Amino acid sequence: MCTAVTYQTKDHYFGRNLDLEFSYGESVTVTPRNYAFSFRSGKTIASHHAMIGVAYVQKGYPLYYDAVNEKGLSMAGLRFPEYAFYERVEDGVEMVAPFELIPWVLGHCGTLDEARQLLEQTRLGCIDFSEALPVTPLHWMLADKTGSIVVEPLKDGLRIYENPVGVLTNAPPFPYHLSHLEQFRNLTASEPQNPLLDGMGLTPDSRGMGAIGLPGDLSSASRFVRAAFTRLHSLSGETEEESISQFFHILQTVAQTRGCVRLDTGNEITVYSSCCNTEKGIYYYTTYQDPQVLGVDLHQEDLDGTELVSYPMETQLHVQIQNAKSRPV
Repeated sequence: MCTAVTYQTKDHYFGRNLDLEFSYGESVTVTPRNYAFSFRSGKTIASHHAMIGVAYVQKGYPLYYDAVNEKGLSMAGLRFPEYAFYERVEDGVEMVAPFELIPWVLGHCGTLDEARQLLEQTRLGCIDFSEALPVTPLHWMLADKTGSIVVEPLKDGLRIYENPVGVLTNAPPFPYHLSHLEQFRNLTASEPQNPLLDGMGLTPDSRGMGAIGLPGDLSSASRFVRAAFTRLHSLSGETEEESISQFFHILQTVAQTRGCVRLDTGNEITVYSSCCNTEKGIYYYTTYQDPQVLGVDLHQEDLDGTELVSYPMETQLHVQIQNAKSRPV
């Protein structure tokens, strides 16, 4: 399962936790403007907006989990089991495969408004990437500095929702998460008041009691509430360092620790966390094994190139002993 978040200080930031029980060997991947995207519909886009994000590159194709384009539009796909519905492919009907949706939107669109217009005309087909990589049930969060939307493929069509909280997790559908938030209207980051016995001195015996009732479990519904509460109350300075540090702290509140979510296929962990400055095009990340923040700058690459550029994600823990003299760790 996963969590995606937006954040605004002086600049706009977008990122996510990828929660899975295994890694595919993802990399931070830059797709330059002249890489030719060949879509299953038969269309090829020879020129498009450049983008950067985390992808599993297969047969020279970037299967993006999340990405940001050079215009500042960002998009992430999150698992949406039991609810995602893709149309049966029909001859003569133009459809986009789910694995193509991120490059389809980020390649064509520079703003959230443009993305809405494109998505209103888009149909998602039940199309596998390959026999080894069958179609994945997904929904998507998109954002730029003007706002955020959620896109969900349901049986009654592709639904587009305004996202006023700037957070997305997994199933159930997005309207449920917004409705569920109503149960937590009493949460506050301030010291709680005493409406129970007005005038009677009931003194809080701990700080943070205004957030009593904030869910602490790892379900998608609870992570949505916790991430929304943390994001909406989060405060930081406006420097790049302060902003990305705060962003990763928000994601840490909903991160998965090995052993706490046990599946038949393994133990789910937060494989990586990301934070992209969507205005500068710098993609920062940490991994489960290495919490140091690393970054890849979109604009340091040849954006007029034709070939993908990938940087393997760092998975070796780095420890620095401040008073070390000669003995390495």
